[in-house]
Amino acid sequence: MPDARLQGTLVVVVGPSGAGKDSVIGYARERLADRSDVLFVRRIVTREATAGTEDHDSVSESAFDEARKAGHFAVSWQANGLSYALPSSTMDHLGRGGTAIANGSRGAIEDIRAAFANVIVVGLTARPEIIAARLSARGRETAEEITRRVERGLKLGAYGQDITIDNSAELRMAGDALISIITGRLSLAS
Repeated sequence: MPDARLQGTLVVVVGPSGAGKDSVIGYARERLADRSDVLFVRRIVTREATAGTEDHDSVSESAFDEARKAGHFAVSWQANGLSYALPSSTMDHLGRGGTAIANGSRGAIEDIRAAFANVIVVGLTARPEIIAARLSARGRETAEEITRRVERGLKLGAYGQDITIDNSAELRMAGDALISIITGRLSLAS
């Protein structure tokens, strides 16, 4: 593992589907767009990019496997029947002392912590009825599938996060909380 004293920090946002990870990250991205010391990482996912989903790089399973074998990923994992990765370019940014923000997966926290020297895990939550309404509005799952997702999220509870943000209210509140974490980390590094 690289020397932690020379590294920037990876802020990884995790939480159940419907908690609003993409929205909160997008809010912070818009407001910190002029910061060269902040990188919003585009994940690589074996899912086709469609409107209303995470802004990610889509690849086939075979292309994903080839890229992983070629060392193009800083970390990779499996979740919900898909493959996910953070590109190795994330390490370059962190090596220059920057801060990177990535959408993660709760089941990958251990692998992410092993891959990066400095990690802050932000657990995003929302009330169950809010999550269910958001999942329903996406229109990708049946009512039964939504119920299972909400129940699974409740069972997981706390899952290794360092900080928890509740995104049950206005997006601005959770977005500003994430920005505070990011900018607070940057001021500590100065």
